[in-house]
Amino acid sequence: MSEKNRDGKRAARERLAVEREKQKSAEKRRRALIVGASVVCVLGLAAVIGVIAANAGKDKHSEKAGPVVAPSGAQGKDSLAIPVGKDNAKSTLTVWEDFRCPACRAFETVYRPTLHELTDSGKLRIDYHVVTLIDGNLGGSGSRRAANAAACAQDAGKFRDFHDVLYANQPKETDDAYSSNAKLIALAGKVEGLDTPAFRKCVNDGTHNSWVEKSHQAFQAGGYSGTPTVLLDGKNIYQDQTMTPAKLKQMVEAAANH
Repeated sequence: MSEKNRDGKRAARERLAVEREKQKSAEKRRRALIVGASVVCVLGLAAVIGVIAANAGKDKHSEKAGPVVAPSGAQGKDSLAIPVGKDNAKSTLTVWEDFRCPACRAFETVYRPTLHELTDSGKLRIDYHVVTLIDGNLGGSGSRRAANAAACAQDAGKFRDFHDVLYANQPKETDDAYSSNAKLIALAGKVEGLDTPAFRKCVNDGTHNSWVEKSHQAFQAGGYSGTPTVLLDGKNIYQDQTMTPAKLKQMVEAAANH
């Protein structure tokens, strides 16, 4: 019996060790996915500038470029920033994002509660800029169409809510689901009061497409390395490996108390 007990305990220990290894592997895969998402969105800029240039002509032929129409309330140089929060906030966060970029979704998922808290309290203003990096990397038009739809939501005073809905429902990076205007309009149904005839027309007409393109050109001209690019009062904090929502909150509150 004692020999059997020893064998049983040994087997249990081995099973426990195997289970722990499985958990470690799963955690490593989860971290790798987040890091990998960042890498994909970063590599997109460096690897596909030629592809973007090659596709630019096709895009203009397939969909006639219209006048640059900035969304209501857009601010900054060339009216390329969509502001969230109070103008008199002491800290400004500048965010360049692509609605198809998984690293952007990872950032939004982790930081969203803190960003909402800081903007709602008047301590932080966020200037959002849209980018169409993944369209150029993988092909398609989901980045542009989603960005246009977000600009249409800004016209309706619903940008932040729709912005959050787009990231919460983001398809896989290789799935160009956001190229469907019907899909974007369906998601607008998750934001109270957004799905109106005016919003639908804005989405279907691509009212802000040229503005979206101009925003992407500004991103390239800025020499940024990828999405998301997150600047706190001009300083790139996304590259800071020690940055956390708690640290960001501390920095913003310190500035607010000065």
